[in-house]
Amino acid sequence: MSRRINNIRRLGVLMVVLALFAAACGDDDDTTTTTAAAGGEFVPGPLGFVEVAPGGAIQIRAHQSITGETAPLGTDQVRGVELAIADFGQIHGHDVALGTVEDDGCAAEGGQAGAQAIIAQEGVIGVIGTTCSGAGAAALPVYSDAGMVLISGSNTSPSLTSDLLGTAGDNYHPGYYRTAHNDFFQGGAVARYAYNELEVRTVAAIHDGDPYTEGLASAFRAAFEELGGTVSVFTAVNKGDTDMTAVLTEVAAGAPELVFFPVFQPEGDFVIQQQGGIAGLEDVVWMGADGLKVDDFLVLPETEGMYFSGADLRLDGTAVTGVSYSQFRANYEAAYGEPPVADFHAHTYDATLMLLSAIRDTAFVEDDGTLKIDRQAIRDYLTAVSGFAGLTGTLSCDAFGDCGSAKISVVFHEDPADPQATKTNVVYSEAGGVAG
Repeated sequence: MSRRINNIRRLGVLMVVLALFAAACGDDDDTTTTTAAAGGEFVPGPLGFVEVAPGGAIQIRAHQSITGETAPLGTDQVRGVELAIADFGQIHGHDVALGTVEDDGCAAEGGQAGAQAIIAQEGVIGVIGTTCSGAGAAALPVYSDAGMVLISGSNTSPSLTSDLLGTAGDNYHPGYYRTAHNDFFQGGAVARYAYNELEVRTVAAIHDGDPYTEGLASAFRAAFEELGGTVSVFTAVNKGDTDMTAVLTEVAAGAPELVFFPVFQPEGDFVIQQQGGIAGLEDVVWMGADGLKVDDFLVLPETEGMYFSGADLRLDGTAVTGVSYSQFRANYEAAYGEPPVADFHAHTYDATLMLLSAIRDTAFVEDDGTLKIDRQAIRDYLTAVSGFAGLTGTLSCDAFGDCGSAKISVVFHEDPADPQATKTNVVYSEAGGVAG
């Protein structure tokens, strides 16, 4: 699979998608849009507004990881954005333009640089991204200060929203929303599966210092210890490391029965490939998370027998576009020539629909077709989202921007030659912290 999104190819894909989905929902009669013709008056809010001229396109952007080892994650999500735009259709007679996708590189540097590039572009209303929480933590202050919204389909670090108990995370800023789960849910699900189902009592956890990996590993540790288990080693690899001998030796010294390592490639590759040469790890159960539940990792021979946590993709929702998840998967494969390659394509589709719905329902329409889109109104709309129909379920946002339905699953990896089978080989699931 290509590791880079080609703008010309994307335009061609969108044309194919638009042809496939001629029944896009477009404008609905049941909206709260204000119009000049109805005698309304536009009153701008404190964050300013965007004006879209007659015949002009509404500008949104995607900020995703589209190069390097994590490119499959971002590529999968860009496709979700493209399909959502095509399915939603025009807004008050205006096309929606995605523009050039900015690369977050799954790193703070890419998060900040991409955000700076996007806010410098005229008329951008909102951004779908980032792929990785570390990039999101760096990008969010930039977008927030610019009065924009950032909606992620895959950021899961609690630091970006809250602890779910009313305390804002260290990286929270107004204007942030996500349709992905909060990793307090995922960490708890992994701990309960390990303790109650696998019946292990001593575990180790490895992260890489990223807000996502450290946040998820920490949530797992807290939940496992609350159950009565022991976390004998809680350690980290450095991004860019290729020799994992020291970390693996440290882990082996703790005599764990299970090792949870929610990291990314390529570090995850080196961990699983090198653990076989470390005494004391021969009978250990290995578990990764959604950052490694991608084809490029699953095909490694050493991954056979692993478990992976992540979003539960046994979805049966029908989105506001009228598209079901099974239809979405068929449309995805028709447009891109392969099935979805990672976990968060549907979540990113839903994130895009939320943004487009906010634009449609808050826009002020002048008599000549000019749109005035107020930035504060967009935020207010998203904060108030309740009962929103998405592919991933019914979405409602809390005060800190957590909107996801929190469906978590654990899958068992039996055959590196068939990564797609692994993604549906669910051995455990929870919804909102309750086992299913």
